Amino acid sequence: MTRILDPVLMELRKTVLRMGSLSEAILGKAVSSVWTRDGALARQVRQDDLEIDRLDIAVDEAVLRALALQAPVADDLRNVLAIKMIATDLERVGDLARNIAKSADRLATRTEVEFPPKLRELAEEASSLLRHALDAFSDRDTARAERVLRADDDVDDDQDIVVESAIAEIISRPEFTSQELDYILIAKNLERVADHATNIAEHVILAEDARNLKHASKLAS
Repeated sequence: MTRILDPVLMELRKTVLRMGSLSEAILGKAVSSVWTRDGALARQVRQDDLEIDRLDIAVDEAVLRALALQAPVADDLRNVLAIKMIATDLERVGDLARNIAKSADRLATRTEVEFPPKLRELAEEASSLLRHALDAFSDRDTARAERVLRADDDVDDDQDIVVESAIAEIISRPEFTSQELDYILIAKNLERVADHATNIAEHVILAEDARNLKHASKLAS
């Protein structure tokens, strides 16, 4: 028997999965514009992000209607709230992709400087975590979500390596400070993408298993 809230949840999930697809695409475009030094490609990211913002607003409105009209409880309430939080994280990923694209646009106009070691690997790791987190949401797969959580430390470590390398270059070649600062900004934005991927994984676990892992490692210590 179909429950009243089932079609609402199905439509919400569909919208968030669409947001996820767009977020992956916009991140890929932003990162590609860095590697190719393509300012025109970087500037496309700003326009692409508008659709993510529109979908985020649509999720907000649908969630408010569901809370007001269906008054969900227990599992349904967790699912509605998790979907809303995932949408928020995906909207932030769009913003971070825009930040990366801004750095790419600046880099395209300056003397080309070798990328810091680990920057490409960091980009691949952040993109992979986002993809796996979205797959976990799509498949309701808490085991995959937990693997996302365990992988986040590697991203943090590689971000530190990129930042340290860029700082060393600034000291040895100050004439390229602007480029190295943008590499630092790109690394930090990629690390934040990974943070939002881990948030999504936590929301999946909350919705499916009723386990709240937010700040779990900090609170355990």
